Amino acid sequence: MLAEHKLNTLLALTAGASKEELALMQEHIGKLLAPVVTAQTAAQVPALNKVTIAYGTETGNSKRVATDFAALAKKAGINAKLVSLDQYRLNDLLKEEYFLTVISTQGEGEPPEAAKKFYDHIHHNGFKLEKLKYSVLALGDTSYPLFCKAGEDVDEQLLKLGGSRIADIQKCDVEFDDDANLWFSTILKKLGENKTGPLATGTPAAPAEKKPAGKKAYTGSILANINLNDRGSNKETWHIEIAADNIEYECGDSIGIVPENATPFVEKILSLSRGINAGKQLQYKNETFTVFDLLKYKLNISHLITAVIKRYAAIAGAEISETKMDLADLLKAYPVKDAAQFEEVLAVLNPIAPRLYTLASSPAAHSGEVHVIVAKDVFTANEEMKYGVCSAFLGSQKVDSPLKFFVQKNKRFRLPASDKDIIMIGPGTGIAPYRSFLAERDAVGAAGRNWLFFGEQHFTTDFLYQTEIQNWFVTGVLTKVNLAFSRDQPEKIYVQHRMWEHGAELYNWIQSGAYIYLCGKKDPMSVDVEHTLVEIIEKYGEKTTEEAKEYFLQMENEGRYAEDVY
Repeated sequence: MLAEHKLNTLLALTAGASKEELALMQEHIGKLLAPVVTAQTAAQVPALNKVTIAYGTETGNSKRVATDFAALAKKAGINAKLVSLDQYRLNDLLKEEYFLTVISTQGEGEPPEAAKKFYDHIHHNGFKLEKLKYSVLALGDTSYPLFCKAGEDVDEQLLKLGGSRIADIQKCDVEFDDDANLWFSTILKKLGENKTGPLATGTPAAPAEKKPAGKKAYTGSILANINLNDRGSNKETWHIEIAADNIEYECGDSIGIVPENATPFVEKILSLSRGINAGKQLQYKNETFTVFDLLKYKLNISHLITAVIKRYAAIAGAEISETKMDLADLLKAYPVKDAAQFEEVLAVLNPIAPRLYTLASSPAAHSGEVHVIVAKDVFTANEEMKYGVCSAFLGSQKVDSPLKFFVQKNKRFRLPASDKDIIMIGPGTGIAPYRSFLAERDAVGAAGRNWLFFGEQHFTTDFLYQTEIQNWFVTGVLTKVNLAFSRDQPEKIYVQHRMWEHGAELYNWIQSGAYIYLCGKKDPMSVDVEHTLVEIIEKYGEKTTEEAKEYFLQMENEGRYAEDVY
């Protein structure tokens, strides 16, 4: 009830007021009452049903993004459940109402290992998901022909099973933060519309400014191409220096190179083409090329993926088992009938994908140059010795040869502040970024301590950058160096064994704030190294296994552990 003086004021104000004036008063009072009504209504409205945010990751990017989104959702008043797809209970999918997934693409357009069970489950079971509302954030790399293919597959399959999209799939390149945030802002807005109660979404993020399509291409010139392995080694590891004008990069970045197919291999394919004219002009991506140039510079003709082999089988009318083959192998085993059918085959081949090589050079120490390390890839297929396309191509390059490339940024593999300590673990060609890091820190006079773990097969033939590493140690740039040459004694010794031997000191560095970097082959090396790190944290930190794992995870989340594995 109004107090008497307030009632008298109201009556005096409304007495003799026109209809228009009364309407304005009513509108104003309505605005004043709106927050009160909303608050009263909110207390009676049930919260939004659970939103599941599931991630499938190979390098950790999908996990980081999904974790950030779960935190934002909870701040917005949404009950968000975060789960890795390898731990997701597949039967729960039938019960889901709101389901978001962040998934990367690997290799031949495949899902990451952690997402394979989920991927197979939705593709090979005939259930219906008619109440599911979902959206997919797909992480990928536009440098590769099967860009975000795993995410596309999941999006399409969930739709086929009866789900409805909250928002269209968002496909992200390697620089994904802006696009990912915009996607999640859209999701929050949509969920707010679907929710009957209030949703504190805050101000929607402004649309990210679209970046120019494609990556800047450089044309460089080979300055040096040196085999780092000594005579007697069973390996060839090439150190290649490339000069380029106005090159921009940071330590930790990579360069992408599209190799050329070897001329003898192209000629072999032409001999199996049933007489096609190598000089015949064909259209390819709105350009015109001769058949020869298509095979040499544009089309992938080695180690064909399963999807391409299936397309070839359809053209040739053949039953072909699922196996990796070169185009020459296919043409010999399942010949085309004529040149016209060979042209059909050309139309279904994928483009040559670029290969990425982590840079072994430093902007401060190697101005106007980029350096890479390339191990020659040798393997046997169909009882025949074969070579990796790009490693063979780069290993054969002569000094002064031109070479096109682009820079691939890697914001998650950066040097910390110059006064921070770093621990670098990198067997084999995993030494590449650490040559960059050490050259940079030497050039700028960084005060932080540097500890290197390096491993290879033999000390005398495979100690990559031996002289440089020794000089950095003598001059104090390298505080500590531990080496593991696996074949120089009866038992094999790897970098993780050296880490364990120095576990107490390693843990002290970690406790003092050191940053840890890991580079090299993913399987099994990176798994073994991470396992050893957790064991060191457990033992010398006097923690339980779960506490040690949580500590390691916290280091990842803080950016104090980074890996570049392949």
